[in-house]
Amino acid sequence: MSFDSLPLWLLLAIFAAAGGVILVCGIRLTGQADRIADRTGLGEALVGGVLLGAATSLSGTVVSVTAALDGRASLAFSNGVGGIAAQTAFLAIADIVYRRANLEHVAADVSSLFQCALLVLLLSIPMVAYTTPEITFLGIHPASYALVIVYFGGVMAQRRVHEQPMWQAVHTSETHEDSPDEAQKDMRGNMWLIGGFAGLMLVLATMGWVLAEVAGELTDRFDLNASLVGALLTAVVTSLPELVTTLAAVHRGALQLAIGGIVGGNTFDTLFLTLSDVAYRDGSIYHAVSSQDYFWLTIGLVMTAILLLGLLVRQKSGPGGIGFESVSLLGVYGGAIALQAIG
Repeated sequence: MSFDSLPLWLLLAIFAAAGGVILVCGIRLTGQADRIADRTGLGEALVGGVLLGAATSLSGTVVSVTAALDGRASLAFSNGVGGIAAQTAFLAIADIVYRRANLEHVAADVSSLFQCALLVLLLSIPMVAYTTPEITFLGIHPASYALVIVYFGGVMAQRRVHEQPMWQAVHTSETHEDSPDEAQKDMRGNMWLIGGFAGLMLVLATMGWVLAEVAGELTDRFDLNASLVGALLTAVVTSLPELVTTLAAVHRGALQLAIGGIVGGNTFDTLFLTLSDVAYRDGSIYHAVSSQDYFWLTIGLVMTAILLLGLLVRQKSGPGGIGFESVSLLGVYGGAIALQAIG
């Protein structure tokens, strides 16, 4: 399908429709992920961090890969790292919605701490690549290989942390336990549930391709800044599943799933850079983008560090009834948008 001959109103309508489909799929994914967590016994934090995080990130993955294949390095890169910043800000919104206490206090879980620390490490790898010579192996920068190795090593380590934790959160009157709402079922029933989950993921991937093509056409047609389009347009739209699943998880009382889904999605999003580097055939993608793109990576790194501190401090209630980390996250993200707007 060619988008270059379509009128502006139709392009915007297609973009909005794709975003709407992503929104609806995100709502359905949350409920299914919660049921999978209960049926398999893996727990909300682990399922949220790995399965739900990867599923809700799928549309964004397709956006970045499609953009890289089209030679749009900035759009591919900024879409990935911009989504990390946006999705972390969504946790602050969830904290505002959950009025009983600070979300990071209530949903204390060692898996979430591990995920945040892993994400800090993963986000540091592209910064190392940026400061080193442009070298590639089979057309791929070594940092891309490192991201994959660290990510999957982290996923395996996270399961060990979940099953045999060496740290435990102190329980308070507000601490929310991750107790299954649904008994573990037979394998056949679980396969039907997982099959439906996979079908929703396929729809998300298709909508991601549509968004990438429309965003690329809008960038060319109106000579827009690709970094801003990626960080503030496609990244936010493809992050809608994370916002919806987080709010839906809070509503269902699956609080560990809410935090795990965001941080796990952000962790998975770092693989956007590896996939984009593979798809980008004009050299290392880490050296093909500008400092404006790395600005959003740095913002994501700062926001993840703030979230990690909030999970460690576990403030019961702070300014406006939310945690200091939520106030800080909204301030940092809002300030980043303002800086980019005036820049």
